[in-house]
Amino acid sequence: MVGSPARILVIDDEVDTTNLLSLVLKRAGYKVYSASNWDGVLNWLKMCDETHETVDLVILDIMMPDRSGFDVMLVLKVVLHPVPPVIFLTAKIGMDDMVRASDLGAAKYLTKPTTPEKLLLVVREVLSRKN
Repeated sequence: MVGSPARILVIDDEVDTTNLLSLVLKRAGYKVYSASNWDGVLNWLKMCDETHETVDLVILDIMMPDRSGFDVMLVLKVVLHPVPPVIFLTAKIGMDDMVRASDLGAAKYLTKPTTPEKLLLVVREVLSRKN
């Protein structure tokens, strides 16, 4: 990667999943932030507001206990400027969920489980579209 590494926020309530995604992304040269619940998302947003830090991409689960990934995406769209692209990474395989993600403006919809190679391919694709 040329220049500074892309910054990626991973939001998933499964800590093992968050840790694995973070490891794969960091090894690929990305700077990774993570949140495992709604409070973590709020803390991250507060940190961004204070430091003017932004992210280039969000990887977001749909099924979380406090707020769904759809709810989180709606908040991110209001709070973050510019709004980074969002990749949903979820176990939900229903067409209704895929359509809702698309309607919200998701860049991609991946289902779990996925491979590190497929994840990185999609991340690179979405980031290249952004640039």
